Amino acid sequence: MTETADPRQNQLLACLPDAEWQRWLPWLEPIDLPLGKVLYEADEQLTFVHFPTTGIVSLLYVLDSGASAEIAVVGHEGVVGISIFMGGGSTPSRAVVQSAGQGYRVPASFIRGEFEHSSPVMHLMLRYTQALITQMSQTAVCNRHHSLDQQLCRWLLLSLDRLPGNQLVMTQELISNMLGVRREGVTEAALKLQGAGLIRYSRGRITVLDRPKLEERTCECYRVVKREYNRLLPAVKAT
Repeated sequence: MTETADPRQNQLLACLPDAEWQRWLPWLEPIDLPLGKVLYEADEQLTFVHFPTTGIVSLLYVLDSGASAEIAVVGHEGVVGISIFMGGGSTPSRAVVQSAGQGYRVPASFIRGEFEHSSPVMHLMLRYTQALITQMSQTAVCNRHHSLDQQLCRWLLLSLDRLPGNQLVMTQELISNMLGVRREGVTEAALKLQGAGLIRYSRGRITVLDRPKLEERTCECYRVVKREYNRLLPAVKAT
């Protein structure tokens, strides 16, 4: 890793009280998150939790047939591996890096101890988990009741919220795997957005040109998820 991101670029780490922060600092290991890296497989015992700073991780459910669909996305606002401190140790989902970047990881044993013995850590992680559950629930509702056009808008906006700029490097094939739809459907929906002047798509790079109109075009699912994250997670402390 040539240049290490500040761990407090992750919202949860930035919100740790000073005493907890000093205790956590020696345990934070910087890691690269290259595109496509698998952080854990389904039903695998987790040994680390990951705190993205500049990367985005997709939580996917993969069927026996090999088909997959995204159930949630995690970026600098959150943590990957909640089953460690929730007591399960594993989960039927798979975690894959959707947008390359950096992050930090801490051993499972450390965060379990912090969750059990530090009230501020426990409450912070539980509030994040509630927000994540909201995202998962809303994704299920959205995939059942809203158009692919609206789903794509929601997915783009949630991803942008977890990136510093207005660009995503993403192939249509990867998007189709995330949304659990055929690639042709993603192509058609992306062309509609591009024709309306909302995005520009070229060679796997999506640039959002008009975010306000993108927000107008999406369904209420994006607003529900965003409102819940804003309600449950504390604002990042000034440094």
